Amino acid sequence: MTTVVQSRLEDRVVKAAEAALADRHLVTAIDVLVGIGWLTTPQVDRWQQGRVDNLERQVTANISKISNAMAILGRWAQKEGLNPSESAYLSRSRDHRPLQFSKSGDPRTEAAYRTHWVSPQLSEAKKVLLAEKQGRAPDLVVISPLKEWMCAECAGSGILLFMEGDGTMCLECADLDHLVFLPAGDAALTRRAKKASGLVAVVVRFSRSRGRYERQGILVEEEALALAEAACLVDQEARGRSRLRQVERRSVEDRSFTGSLAEEIVRLSP
Repeated sequence: MTTVVQSRLEDRVVKAAEAALADRHLVTAIDVLVGIGWLTTPQVDRWQQGRVDNLERQVTANISKISNAMAILGRWAQKEGLNPSESAYLSRSRDHRPLQFSKSGDPRTEAAYRTHWVSPQLSEAKKVLLAEKQGRAPDLVVISPLKEWMCAECAGSGILLFMEGDGTMCLECADLDHLVFLPAGDAALTRRAKKASGLVAVVVRFSRSRGRYERQGILVEEEALALAEAACLVDQEARGRSRLRQVERRSVEDRSFTGSLAEEIVRLSP
């Protein structure tokens, strides 16, 4: 690789890494590959759903270029004093099987892909929470389709579908038909229902105008939803008072900021 091309790639990798670090306090190989344009979010989604056997098949660059970009990331991360932390990557399939990054499946290559570079500025408590989140099995994803579709197993259809491998499945064939839909909008109810449910699936729908899948709600066990609704009724008044206090606090902060700005404008005026 020529010096000019290498320099340009280094600039792109560093820029993508810096953006990820500023946003989430960590950098992953996927952040960089998406950031430099060699990989798209829909391609990552297909891999996470288990629809492709390895991520490198989705990357629009050869193995040599990918290896070079990963080496640049490693050198930059060490120079910045970031802490390496290897994380598990599990699929969004029902068995949550481990995901493979490379075509070769070489353990050292896989470990390099799984390494997250974490900001040393994070507190120990936040590092523990981050590690727990990264190692947790991802939620299943159910799609609210825009077009007609057919189940690969029973040839049926429905208002929701589940993707696994190369095929689409109805909720009954995917063993998800016992779950009930909870629309997005009530954060407390969603949080409690998700925590109480042994099985959860996120429902998404593709937005043509925004070019991405958007969350519509979740599927949870009926008993878990009932427990969450009961808990929300118990402390509904307390949560209402808390929201009012937050509104009042923001209002005071806004007035204080506006007053300070006005004083500064007067001070600087000729």
